[in-house]
Amino acid sequence: MKKQLAIMTASLVLAATLAGCAQPAQRSAAHMNYIGADAAKNMAAADAQVDTANASFSGANLGEKNGLSYYQVDFTANGREYHYAIDAMTGTVIESSSAASAQQTTGTGQQTATAGQQAAAAGQVDENQAKQIALDHAGVAESDTSFLWVKPDYEDGVAVYEVEFYVASTNTEYDYEIEAATGSIRSYDYDAENYRPGQQGVTGETKSEQEIRDIALAKVPGATEKDIRLKLDHDDGRLLYEGKIVYQGMEYEFEIDAYSGAIQEWDAESIFD
Repeated sequence: MKKQLAIMTASLVLAATLAGCAQPAQRSAAHMNYIGADAAKNMAAADAQVDTANASFSGANLGEKNGLSYYQVDFTANGREYHYAIDAMTGTVIESSSAASAQQTTGTGQQTATAGQQAAAAGQVDENQAKQIALDHAGVAESDTSFLWVKPDYEDGVAVYEVEFYVASTNTEYDYEIEAATGSIRSYDYDAENYRPGQQGVTGETKSEQEIRDIALAKVPGATEKDIRLKLDHDDGRLLYEGKIVYQGMEYEFEIDAYSGAIQEWDAESIFD
């Protein structure tokens, strides 16, 4: 009887132990499909048009909200602070914001000059120029926006324009703060409203090779089809495209998620190094 009781007790302990291990195992299995913190950092930096070598990352922590797992990526570069929420499964940018670092004087001109900023070089920008600066930075045509408005304001004693607009095709809201005296972007923020996995082209189907080519070539102005090489590969059960662009003495190597089209890695170096 004592022997049977001992066996039953041991069985219960083993069952409890296995049950306790089941949930971590399930979570680990789910995490295997995540893009990983390094890929999330690369995607955030690529979206911000910042070289990872020039970025100082303070975190890329995994979080969850409303059942959605995401990486919170925070970094500074060129005197600016960047904050990103990256979908842990697809690499899609869910939210993003940027502002001048507290230790950096605003209006340093780190951004590439857009048409609106060039027009403002001779003097203070007007509302139309501020609007164009924001649209150029977002890569959005005015005809694709709705609820677009520009309002002059003051922030910490500095004259600014607040620019807001919404893009229905991506369900995304944009907010910009443009310095009136220089046309520099003091801060910006955009987020995908009511984002759910599966939006923005994230489905079980992969993008075409031509779509991936277009995504990569768009990052190297002037490069054409003859400058790019591409191949489909697998990484931890996910499909991705690995490729290379050689153009005007520079070599660009990249990895792009085949499902979402998100750039996971992007490296550039001179072919003469």
